[in-house]
Amino acid sequence: MIKIGIIGGTGYTAGELIRLLIYHPKAKIISVVSKSNPECLIHDVHQDILGEINMKFSQSLDPKIDLVFLCSGHGQSRKELQNIPKHSKVIDLSQDFRNDNQSSFKDRKFIYGLPELHRNIIQESNNIANPGCFATAIILAMLPLAKKKLLKKDIHISSITGSTGSGKQIIDTNNFSWRNNNISTYNIFTHQHLNEIEQTICQLQNNFSPYIYFVPYRGNFSRGIISTVYTTLSDNMSLEKKKNIYYDFYNNHPFVEISETNIDLKQVINTNKCFLHLIERKNQFIVISIIDNLIKGASGQAIQNMNLMFNLVETYGLNLKSIRF
Repeated sequence: MIKIGIIGGTGYTAGELIRLLIYHPKAKIISVVSKSNPECLIHDVHQDILGEINMKFSQSLDPKIDLVFLCSGHGQSRKELQNIPKHSKVIDLSQDFRNDNQSSFKDRKFIYGLPELHRNIIQESNNIANPGCFATAIILAMLPLAKKKLLKKDIHISSITGSTGSGKQIIDTNNFSWRNNNISTYNIFTHQHLNEIEQTICQLQNNFSPYIYFVPYRGNFSRGIISTVYTTLSDNMSLEKKKNIYYDFYNNHPFVEISETNIDLKQVINTNKCFLHLIERKNQFIVISIIDNLIKGASGQAIQNMNLMFNLVETYGLNLKSIRF
């Protein structure tokens, strides 16, 4: 069994990790560290797992752990790494190591953990920077085009995310009275996930130079991301041939599915899946992408990376049913 430690155990991503790892056939949770709730029972914070786990939060990691999930939030990971045993592998769910020019700390080199692009590299790695939620949904919508060097025109993206995307922090835009019956844009064209989107596309299409215009929205629901990505493809390829590019690219990736009919968020909520729907309108090639921001966009993808790092079946612990109704 893989001995697991989690740092920053009270947030949404940590809660999802605990729920999923409880049922993982090859993993055992040893330590869940929380500085805000030391010695508190884990199920007193994550109340839906009452009866599933009878552990308390701890103030430090057990030194025997094989893998640490860092869930402390952005800007905290370098500080936390100083207290992690050198033999322990690390998956960081913050943005601290996602960009290539900030991907190292002392003797640890972090690999960008998008399994659909870096599966083989992840299998040989000890330190993973887990992708951001918006970035995951958007990159998966564009990777097959980048591999074929087809992204030559400006790319336009609209994405809407649920309130859990902002974490548990107490801010006005997370309040029910603000979110309910409401919607807003934020960080237009400047969102922090743009850097990891651009650098990932450039790994497959190194001459990529068009602008990416990204408009994120705050939605009045709890979880999920739906993204619409569209661009002009300067070729005469039929829509069917473009679809075949996607089917071929994702043929051996268990969590990405191409839908021939329109898609909606409830198809993927509570799963590690990404659904893509491809259409053409007025000379624009359009990809609609949906994920659960807390699972495929965070904790589920982290476990997918764990499975690869320890040479397990990639789908272990992630055969989840969507909450359709």
